[in-house]
Amino acid sequence: MNAGISPKRRGEAAEERCAVADCAEPAVRSLARSEVRKAFPDLPEEPRRANLCRPHYRQFKKATRDERTLGRLDW
Repeated sequence: MNAGISPKRRGEAAEERCAVADCAEPAVRSLARSEVRKAFPDLPEEPRRANLCRPHYRQFKKATRDERTLGRLDW
């Protein structure tokens, strides 16, 4: 009955790690790699999505705060 359904779609937690080098914490967010590279330029370019743990997600939010604010004001 599984028929190729990924573990995430079945509601099971897939264990993913943070994409930042030397970080082994579990990921809580998955963002576009091009956006995450603005805060962490040393990320590899391979996958399209970057998984971030809670502390690195907070660093990302702080680093891109001004850009996100200006993006919301545009519309």
